[in-house]
Parts: sequence; structure tokens; C-alpha cells
Amino acid sequence: MIFGPTPLAEAERAVLAHTLRLPDRVLKKGTVLDAAAVASLRAAGHGTVIAARLEPGDVAEDAAADRLADALMRGSAGRGLTRSRAATGRVNLFAALPGVLGVDAALVDAINALDESVTLATLPPFASVAPKEMVATIKVIPFAVPGAVLDRAEALARGGEALALHPYRPLLAGLVISELPGMKQAIFDNAAQVTGARIAALGGTLLPPEHVPHETAAIAAALGRLRAAGAELLLVAGASAVVDRRDVGPAGIVAAGGEIEHFGMPVDPGNLLCLGRIGEVPALVLPGCARSPKLNGFDWVLQRLAARIPVTRRDIMGMGAGGLLMEIESRPLPRETAARSRGTRRVAAVILAAGLSRRMGPRNKLLVPDAAGVPMVARVADHALASAAEPVIVVTGHQHEAVEQALAGRPLRLAHAPGHAEGLSASLRAGLAAVPEEAEGVLVLLGDMPLVSGAVLDRLIEGFDPVAGRAIVQPVHAGRPGNPVLWSREFLPEMRALSGDAGAKRLLERHAARVARVEVADDSVLRDFDTAESLQALAEAAGA
Repeated sequence: MIFGPTPLAEAERAVLAHTLRLPDRVLKKGTVLDAAAVASLRAAGHGTVIAARLEPGDVAEDAAADRLADALMRGSAGRGLTRSRAATGRVNLFAALPGVLGVDAALVDAINALDESVTLATLPPFASVAPKEMVATIKVIPFAVPGAVLDRAEALARGGEALALHPYRPLLAGLVISELPGMKQAIFDNAAQVTGARIAALGGTLLPPEHVPHETAAIAAALGRLRAAGAELLLVAGASAVVDRRDVGPAGIVAAGGEIEHFGMPVDPGNLLCLGRIGEVPALVLPGCARSPKLNGFDWVLQRLAARIPVTRRDIMGMGAGGLLMEIESRPLPRETAARSRGTRRVAAVILAAGLSRRMGPRNKLLVPDAAGVPMVARVADHALASAAEPVIVVTGHQHEAVEQALAGRPLRLAHAPGHAEGLSASLRAGLAAVPEEAEGVLVLLGDMPLVSGAVLDRLIEGFDPVAGRAIVQPVHAGRPGNPVLWSREFLPEMRALSGDAGAKRLLERHAARVARVEVADDSVLRDFDTAESLQALAEAAGA
């Protein structure tokens, strides 16, 4: 490929390197110049143009990306992947089914090492993916690739399987819950609910849990009953944490005729997972953190098993790189790096700003300005717009014209709730009706909570992962749950069925096992402003 200043006499069929605005037209970067385009350039006074000219054997960027995608798909088309059309030298590959992504890292590296002109980027190996999620992208860097380079890239792609989706398959799991006297029943019930939700999220079914005393013989007998019932995966949730491979839970697996392959894993939370087997059936003693829906090492093992990928001792020992998952305020959420590389899940924001503001008398609290002169509802909208949520929808009702005026000039979608006087649920229904189909989740914000920053909203969005059990995300400060709450699309029908002024609180209680709570450093998620006194405090907070 020849690149650089090109005389117009030689520019026909060359690829324009930079966008040019001419009196009669705009020639965009990447345009293949034809006779009419060259004439327009000449008429505008151009004598040369920065362009790329293909040499014999060169393959244009779109054709090159298309050919490499075809070569990759030959090995993996039957493994649940789809692709986009080629555009600007790029082809994206997507998951067609929920599952675990297999990546041959050595083969990907070999393709990328051929030449700087051809690149292939993928999600990390064993990433859990949802349908339509992008798993890889092919990008041709220049405007053309030498044919010999492309031939070698295609040969590598055809000779192996760089990518393969291992779909989740229905998995029948059995759970033994060992109990000690004096422990609250709610602890055991929660363990069963959270484990059942994890299994269901991957397309599987949990048999009725076996509740037994925290004794080796009792655990062994329960494992035998579950195995006889057809369990393809055996789980033990112990009343106390496992501290040794000979402890009560692992000993129960051995007493049931099994063996312990590995104790511990280099993943936190999840260090105390115990990997065993009874015959051909995997048997795990769960770490204590598995009682929580938050991502932990058990999730990584469970996802592979649900995709029928064997998990060995060496596999467990190889999970340390990227295995620090613990959520603390001083560092990012689990998988944040991966989320940024592939884009966070698509989440819409709905701001409820239709209320009657009864406690403020004749004033509409949402229109009261803070110390900087910004109305409360506009401050909430600005925080939402600063986050990754898109689109941002504002539900109006009471004094809707004034509220809309306060929001003027902002890239928002407005949804009017004519029945707003009926209560919060009417406003919620109006907002949900405006949520686009492509949104995977909905962040419901209250119009009188103006201190919740865009950074806090992003933490909730980054923590949202229904496949990993994070179908509802709620902020927590100092142990107290707050607002806003992020809901997976699957809960929208139930939210639309709410009535009165209760909001979605009862749904949080109903689906407690699906709630992931994210700790935040400040109390903004607890503070709403609906009285004259609280508004004075708001003014002081905004001026601080």
C-alpha cells in the first residue's frame, strides 16, 4: 500500500485518509475516490490529497476483515457465535447463546503477531456471556492488508479454534445444608435461595435441599440420596467454614465414596472452596461467601460446570490472575476491567419527577434551586447524564410544564404520567413504558435525591450482572440499604403490576436472593429532601 500525498491525476480509486469538506460535498475518511470526487477536489482548488493506494496483492480493509472473520467462523460457527458485516475494517463477533467463552490464547497471539495490520481482540478466556454480547472484534488497522499476511492469518484461523462458545446446558444440582443447633433458620433458607438462583440463572434446576446435622455421616447419606435422585452436581453448604480437606464437609464426600481433588483456590472471595468428586459427579464444598449472591470463586467453577467444561485441580490453581474479586470502596468492582473492555451492560435510567410534593405545601420541591441555582430535578438529571446510563428518562406529572422547563437543553427523554396523583406506581409505569427494548436493566432514581453522583450510579451499573446472580443492585451505606435501585428487565412485568404509593419495596423482599448490595462511601443514597428543613440542609450541602 502506498500512503501519502497523492496527485489528483493518480487519485482515482485511492482511499481518502482524512475527511474533507468541499463547497459542494463532504468526502469522508475511507471514501474510495471516483472520477466525480476527483473532479470536486480539483474544482475546490486541491492539487493533491492524502490517500492510500492499493498495490498488487493488497486486500482492502473491509474485504480483509470479512475474510478473517469467515476463517474464524469456520471453526466456531457451530459453537454459538454470530458476526456482523464488515465496516471500516472491523467485524464484531457475538454470542448467540448464554454460555462460557473458550479462547485459544496462543492462537489469538499468533494471529496478532503476524503483522501490525491485522488485530484480533477477545474477552478473557472462560468469560460468562449472554446472548448478543460481543465476544471478539477483528480490526484491520490500515486501509489494506498485504495479501500474503492475510493468507497466513486465514491459515492460522482455519487450523485451530480461536473462539468457541460452550453453551449452558440444563444441570440438575443437589444441595446438602448442614446445620448446627442455635443457628437461625433464615441463614439456611437464604443459602438455599441464593444457590437455587445461581443454578437457575445458568439454566439448571436445584433439587429440594437436604437439611442434615453438621456431621460426616449425615452429609454422606444426604449426598447418596441426591446422587440417587439424578443429581449431576453435588454441593455442600456447611454450617461452619471449611478449614481443612479432612473437615466435616469434605469428609462427607469421602465417606460417600468420593475423593477430594483440591482444597482452596486463589480467588477472593472464594478461598475456601473444596473440589471433589463422587464417581463422575463433581462434588463441591462451598465457601461461606457463596451464601451471598455477590460474585465469588464458586461462580467461576459453577459456570464452567454448567457449560460442561471439566474443572480440575490445575484449573482451580490457574484462577489466581484476575482472582481478586472483593468489593471494597478503595478499588473497582469485580470484573470492572473486563466490563470496560466489552462495555457495561445497557442500562436505562428512569427519574421519577411527577409527584405532588404534598409535604412542601404550595412549593414543588423539585423546582427549588440549590446554592448553585440548579433546580433539584435538574441536579438529579445531570448526575444521571454523567453516568453510563442511556437513555435518561424523566417522568413528569405535577406542574409538568415547569419541570420540563427546568430540564430544558438536556439530552433527556420525557414521559408524562397523567395518572401521577394515584401514587408512585403510576409514575413508575409511565417511565417503564418509555424504556427501550435493548435496555437490559433499569435504574430507578427518585427526583428528590440530588446528592447521588454519577460515580455512584456507575458503581451500581458496573455491579449489574444477572448471569452472575446480580439481577437487582442496591446501594448500601453503613449497613443501611438506600436508593436508587437497578432492576433487570426480567422484573419489569412485576413492577408494572404494582399499585398505590408503595413503589417496588415489596419486590426487593420477594427477590432478596437476587439482590446484590454495593457499599458506597457517603450517605447520599439515604438522603431525600421533602421538607423545608431538609431543603435548607440541601442548600448547605450544595454550598459546602
